[in-house]
Amino acid sequence: QVQLVESGGGLVQPGGSLRLSCAVSGSVFNIMGWYRQAPGKQRELVARILYSGSTNYADSVKDRFTISRTNAKNTVYLQMNSLKPEDTAVYYCYTRSFSGDDYWGQGTQVTVSS
Repeated sequence: QVQLVESGGGLVQPGGSLRLSCAVSGSVFNIMGWYRQAPGKQRELVARILYSGSTNYADSVKDRFTISRTNAKNTVYLQMNSLKPEDTAVYYCYTRSFSGDDYWGQGTQVTVSS
């Protein structure tokens, strides 16, 4: 059974940094990434990384966030720098297997506020 365990959320002041981690149990996965959902808004892609190492970012986080993964440990990270109040949301870890099955984490709250 696939399980995603997220950590690293919390409260940070504007301009600060946080690092999210997501450890995925099970077999190796093709796509690993992060989505977020703010109150009253739809869930949106933040960043994703393929097994090959190719990455995609939302325009709103480019040059501030960095996604990485360790394939051997099936872990994906999201380094978030220069955080803004509009980054406040629940962040969800996401993974897609090579056979096309999607899995989600339980979500971790990130709050950017002074």
